[in-house]
Formats: sequence, structure tokens, C-alpha cells
Amino acid sequence: MRAVRSENTGPERVVRKLAHRLGYRFRLHRRDLPGTPDLVFPGRRKALFVHGCFWHRHPHPDCRRGRSTPASRTEYWEAKFARNVTRDRRNERELRAAGWGVMVVWECQTRPAELDRLAGRLRRFLG
Repeated sequence: MRAVRSENTGPERVVRKLAHRLGYRFRLHRRDLPGTPDLVFPGRRKALFVHGCFWHRHPHPDCRRGRSTPASRTEYWEAKFARNVTRDRRNERELRAAGWGVMVVWECQTRPAELDRLAGRLRRFLG
């Protein structure tokens, strides 16, 4: 798992490029905020997380990665995934309690076919 990145992932770079192209400016990985959001729009008090479907258990029924579990050591993996989901919910709750708007973009939503829809979501969220 050493090779698994938490910052500057492919889906995160796609979202950053899209937000920048739409004219939004942001800060990256603010460690002083709960959960260290991937993109932070300080003037708008908005935080955006880019979650990997596998690691953060994307709940959408059409997302296969969000339901797959390694065949070996399933107890370990199920516990790990449960901790990740619990931590994500806690971080979102703490940010909202501090007056921040929160948006989650899932890895499967950063595919080329989905970018127009994602651009619309970003505009509504940040607009």
C-alpha cells in the first residue's frame, strides 16, 4: 500500500484542471481543515474532496469499484473500509459545523464522458 497516493492523484488532477479552466482559483490540501480537503476555495468557504471509489466505498450501485473487496484477509479490508467511511463522514460533519460547504467528487465521475456533468456540479457548488 506504500504506492497508494493520497495527494496529486489522477482524478484529483482532472478536477483541478477542470476547476481552473472554469475560472476558479483554489488552495491545495489545507492541513488546518478537518480531513485535509483536496481543493479549498477559501473566499467562498468551500472544500472539495476527490475520493477514490475503491478506498472510500462509493455507494452508487453502478460503481463496481465501490463494491469490490480483496479476496484475502477480508476482515481486515472490511474494517479498513469502514474506518475510511466513518472518518470521511466525521470530516464532512466538522467542516459543515465550521461553516464550510463540502462537495465530494468520486473517481468514476472524473472520466472523460462525465466531465460536462462534473463541470455543472462545480459551477452550482461554487457559484
